[in-house]
Amino acid sequence: MKISTILDHIDSGHMALPEFQRGYVWNSDQVRKLFGSLYLRRPVGGLLVWATESKTATHRGDGPLAAGVVKLLLDGQQRMTSLYGVVRGKPPKFFDGNAKAFTGLRFHLELETFEFYQPVKMRDEPLWIDVTELMKKGTAGLGEFVTRLTAQPALAAKVGDYVGRLSRLLGVTDVDLHVEEVTGADKTLDVVVDIFNQVNSGGTKLSKGDLALAKICADWPQARDTMKAKLKEWAKADYHFNLDWLLRSVNTALTGEAKFQFLHEKSAEEIQDGLKRATKHVDTSLNLIGGRLGLDHDRVFFGRFGVPVMVRYLDQRSGPMNEKERDKLLFWFVQAGMWGRYSGSTESFIDQDLAALEGEDGGLDKLLEQLRLWNGGLRAEPGHFTGWSVGARFYPVLYLLTRMGESLDWGTGLPLRSNLLGKMSRLEVHHIFPKAQLYKRKFKRPEVNALANFCFLTKDTNLDISDRLPEEYFPEVEKAHPGALALQWIPADPALWKIENFRAFLEARKVLLAAELNRRMEELLHGDTKWLAGPASAVPVITAPSGGITSETEEEQLEAINEWMEEQGLPRGVLAFDFADSATGEQKAVFDLAWSNGIQEELSQPVAVLLNEGNETIGIASQAGYRCFTSIEEFRRYVETDILAGGSDA
Repeated sequence: MKISTILDHIDSGHMALPEFQRGYVWNSDQVRKLFGSLYLRRPVGGLLVWATESKTATHRGDGPLAAGVVKLLLDGQQRMTSLYGVVRGKPPKFFDGNAKAFTGLRFHLELETFEFYQPVKMRDEPLWIDVTELMKKGTAGLGEFVTRLTAQPALAAKVGDYVGRLSRLLGVTDVDLHVEEVTGADKTLDVVVDIFNQVNSGGTKLSKGDLALAKICADWPQARDTMKAKLKEWAKADYHFNLDWLLRSVNTALTGEAKFQFLHEKSAEEIQDGLKRATKHVDTSLNLIGGRLGLDHDRVFFGRFGVPVMVRYLDQRSGPMNEKERDKLLFWFVQAGMWGRYSGSTESFIDQDLAALEGEDGGLDKLLEQLRLWNGGLRAEPGHFTGWSVGARFYPVLYLLTRMGESLDWGTGLPLRSNLLGKMSRLEVHHIFPKAQLYKRKFKRPEVNALANFCFLTKDTNLDISDRLPEEYFPEVEKAHPGALALQWIPADPALWKIENFRAFLEARKVLLAAELNRRMEELLHGDTKWLAGPASAVPVITAPSGGITSETEEEQLEAINEWMEEQGLPRGVLAFDFADSATGEQKAVFDLAWSNGIQEELSQPVAVLLNEGNETIGIASQAGYRCFTSIEEFRRYVETDILAGGSDA
C-alpha cells in the first residue's frame, strides 16, 4: 500500500491506533534517518495491522473511526506518525508525544541529506528545503521552488538536477509498504496483545499494568487520559506517580487485592467508580502525609506503595476519622517506610497487608502487629541514623522531624513547617560541617554525607552560612535565635562543634535524633505506646559505602535525565532508589537513579545510573541483574539505540 494511501486512511478514520498502544517515542534523529532511507528507496519495513469492526474497536485519540472494518496499527506506529507529521505538517489525531521530533525537517539539494532546522546554518540558504512545505504543496508547487532557485545566478546551472531531487523527495509518498493483517473472529483483545508483545520483543512491550489498562480501555476508552490527568495534578504538587501505581490503588479499592488479574472482570462502570474512590482516598492520604507529617514532595515520599493499602483502609470504613485513628494510620505509614516494608517484593507485601485489614479481627491494629512481627520492633535506636546520602532510609525521617517539630531556620528564626511559601523558602539539605572543610581533612564520603551531618534550612540561610565551620557560626545562630540549635538536635557541648571532634559530634547527634523520633512516634499514638514497647528494631551494620546522591549538582544532573526521559515518552526513574533484600526489606545499597522493572516495565532488564560511585555499589547492582551506567552520555546512548530504536516500531 502506498504511503500516501496510508496517510489518507489515517485522515478518514480507516486506520488508527489501538487503545493499548503507548505514545510516540521517536526522536529527531530517527525521523531524519527514516526520510533518508525512503529518499534512497531503501527498505524501511512493513506494517502489521489488526483488521476489526469499527463498532467494537477501541482506539486512541478523538478522531472518529470509519464505518465497517478498520485497521489498527500493531507495528509501524512510529514510522507512520513521523511520516504523517512531516507530510501533513501536524500530528495525527491519535498522537501522544513530543511533536518537536518531526517539526522543522530540511533537505539539502546539493548534499541530498536531511537535517532539522538550525537558524544560523539554514536561514537565507536556498539549498535547504522545508520538507513539510514541499510535501504540502506537492507537484503543483514545484514551480515555486524552481523560481526561488533560478533567482540565484550561482544555482541556475544545476536547477535541472535540483528539480529531479525535489521530485524524488516528493515521490517518498508513492513508496509501497507491505501491510500484513491480523484478522478473524478468534483475534480477541488478549490474543492481539499477545501478538503485539511477540512482534515487539525488541521494543516497547506491554507490562501487566499496561495489559490491565488495555482491557479497561476496551470498555472505557477515556480511562488512560482520565488517569493521566490525575497524575498531572499530583505532579504539579511535586508528587510524581505513574499509571501502574495509580492502577494499583484502583485495584485495592475495587478488589482488595494487589494483583492486576483481579481487575480483568470488572465492568467499565465499576472501574470508573473505583477510580473515583481511589483518587479521593489518595488525595486524602497525601493531604494527611503532607500536612501532618510534612512529607510534602516526591524526594522525601518514602514507602509510596503503602498508599494503596491506605486507600483500601479508607475505602472500607465509614464516617470521618477522629484524630487518634488518623494519627495511628500515619504511624503505620511512617513505620512501613522507615523499615522498607515495600522495598522488596512489593506485590506480595501489599497483599499481606491488605489481608490484615479484612475480616472481623482485621484493621489497623492487626496491620501494625504484622509490621512489628515482620521487622522485629518499631522503636528507633541511634544506630538507625548511621546511613549516609540523601538516599538513606532515614533521610525522609530527618525531613519529617524537621517539618513535624518546632525546628527553626537558623537565618530567619522562623519555624520550618510545611506551609512556607516562595522559591527561596524551599528547604534544602545543609551540611552542618561543610564538605570542603571535611574533605580537606581527609574525611571519607560516608562521613561527610552522614545523616547526622545533615539538617534542613531555607535556601537563603544555606547560602549565607556557606562553608563556615560550626564553631564559628553556631554562636551567631544561638545569639540571634536562642534555642534554635537544640531544636535542630545539635549537641549542646561547644567542644563537639570543633572539626577535630566531628565523629563524636555525629554520635552525639544520632542519640538526640533517635530520641526525637521515638517521641514523635509516641505523639502519633496518643498514649497507646504498646506498639513501641519491647525490643528495638535491629540496627543494620554499616560497614561500607552503599552509594547515593551526595551533592545538589549530582541531583540536578539526575533530575535532568528524568526530564529528558519524559520528553522521549518514557517513564521517569526513581531517584535515590532504595535497593533492599526482597525478604527482609534490609537496605543493601542506594542507586542514584533506577528503573527496577526496566525502562520497558517488567519486560526488560533493570537499569541503574550510578554517578561517581565505587566498585562495591556497581557490583551490588550488577549482581542483582541491573544494567549499570556510570555516565549520562552512556545511558542516553543506550536509551536511543536499545529502547527508542530497538528494532521496534510499535
